[in-house]
This record gives sequence, structure tokens and C-alpha cells, in this order.
Amino acid sequence: VLQNLSQTPVLRELLKEAKMPGTTVKIESPELFMEPQLIKLDQPGPLTLAMYQFLTEMQETKRGVVTPKELFAQVCKKAVRFKGYQQQDSHELLRYLLDGMRAEE
Repeated sequence: VLQNLSQTPVLRELLKEAKMPGTTVKIESPELFMEPQLIKLDQPGPLTLAMYQFLTEMQETKRGVVTPKELFAQVCKKAVRFKGYQQQDSHELLRYLLDGMRAEE
């Protein structure tokens, strides 16, 4: 899930802009034929910042291994079910991760 998210350019760019409070982001969707929306962002929450930090490290690292310790810790704060390193479904992680970041808006 995290490798797929790290290869999503729109998400990476949005998180790069979101890390700076007071930024206004223009969201366009030509596929949906919607008017562009301007959204003013507040201070990002800890999960959003951890996600930004992880994606940046994934893109910029020269090492072969990246460990998402801080991101995992933030996910566990939002969804206690992930504590303890038990096996979980990847789609559940994706849902809790994205819902958690959206809740921090």
C-alpha cells in the first residue's frame, strides 16, 4: 500500500504543499468535468506530516530499505487495531490512513 502511495505524484505534491500552513491548493479534475476548487489548508496534523516525511524519504533515499516507524506509530494512534504487529488487510490500512489524514484537515 505504501509503495503504491509513494508512486502517486498528485498525493506527493499535495502533501508537499500541505506541510506549509496557510497554503491555498487548487484542485482540478478534468476527468470529472468539475470547476477547479481552491482550498485553504490549516496546520497539518501528525499523521499527515508523518505521511509526507515517509513519502519524501521513499523518493529521496539512496538506501534500499525505508522503515515507516513514525508513520506506523501515527496510524496506531488513530486505529488501535494495528498495534501489536498482527496481520491486517492492506485495504484496511489504506482506509484508516486516508481517513485519518482527512480527519486532520
